[in-house]
Amino acid sequence: MPGFAILRACGEFTFVGVRSAAWMIAIMLVFNLGCAGYHVGNQYLFSSDIRTVHVAMFESDSYRRFLGQRLTEAVIKEIELSTPLTITEPQLANSFIRGKIVNEAKSAMGETINDDVRVLNTNWTVEVEWVDRAGVPLMPRQSLIINRDSVFIPEGGQSLSTAQQNIIEKLARDIVSQMERPF
Repeated sequence: MPGFAILRACGEFTFVGVRSAAWMIAIMLVFNLGCAGYHVGNQYLFSSDIRTVHVAMFESDSYRRFLGQRLTEAVIKEIELSTPLTITEPQLANSFIRGKIVNEAKSAMGETINDDVRVLNTNWTVEVEWVDRAGVPLMPRQSLIINRDSVFIPEGGQSLSTAQQNIIEKLARDIVSQMERPF
């Protein structure tokens, strides 16, 4: 029959007009070719010339012990989970992350009539830089300053340690997200 195409669907032959067949082919092409520019995986989010990174121990101006070590460990874990980069020794690395906890403070946000603290806030300010072996910054900003805070309620079973861990995890995600290449 002129002007008709025969399509086989579910074992049965169906007559469809030429225009309908052309539209179906066009739609199938759009669906198949529409995603040609997309890539799967996180390796395309990061610069292809950087493959290894050394994360130096974060310095800390805080009187609280081990905050720099905890943040360093969280950043390393986040890099291993979220990036194609490999953590390595400074002699083998082609990029370096250095950081410092500049400020760590705790303040009362809510008190009772008798000045008993019910709600507390902890706030951190961290400076971070990611450079290559030659010292050229690899982040969109040369030096990144991140402020993060966390509210905790001691009566609800929360503690300063849980609030600090919450901030550390958020900071690690923020630092690694800044390592993605700008588009």
